[in-house]
Amino acid sequence: MSLLVKICGLSTQSSLEAAIEAGADMVGFVFFAKSPRHISLREASALGQHVRGRAAIVALTVDAHEKAIAGIIDALRPDLLQLHGNEAPERIEYLRAKFNLPLMKAVGVARRADLEAAQAYCAADRLLIDAKAPADATLPGGNGLPFDWHLLEGFASPAPLMLSGGLDAGNVGEAIRVARPAGVDVSSGVERAPGLKDEAMIAAFVRAARAAAA
Repeated sequence: MSLLVKICGLSTQSSLEAAIEAGADMVGFVFFAKSPRHISLREASALGQHVRGRAAIVALTVDAHEKAIAGIIDALRPDLLQLHGNEAPERIEYLRAKFNLPLMKAVGVARRADLEAAQAYCAADRLLIDAKAPADATLPGGNGLPFDWHLLEGFASPAPLMLSGGLDAGNVGEAIRVARPAGVDVSSGVERAPGLKDEAMIAAFVRAARAAAA
């Protein structure tokens, strides 16, 4: 299977088009009010119509209530839900059955014990390994922080593994060579300011990821 490339935190049609033209497999929309990448349901609906059928649509939430998730699904009709909060393994299994959509669970990692905890998410369709947010961080992800990719050596992931956390065009090749993930996910690494995507950086990231995978 070829490497999947996901560009997350898209909020404009121009940045979305840049991701598609660069060859991204997945595009992510953030529904978390504290994030500079947060978009409204109305905006998501319009962007979803623009990209549907051209890349997989991912809706990112953080410890969202079921009613909020249902509203996102109605507006965006995503192909996959990404849960980036403190959702327990049992919650993943429940939400997957309730909404009948594939789920990707994000897990923050700083040490080997964090990976051991991640193995409990066997109900997830994909496992996103991200850098663990600092204690004083207001966001669970998208902080532009890398972690030691060597921690993933020998890790028996319970689901296809996506890698995130501080990735950019300059380091994604090394990250892929070390961790050998099924896919990579970038947000802040293709921004010129928080929430402001750079089209050239998006293209450079996808090129670097494809080159490393080849």
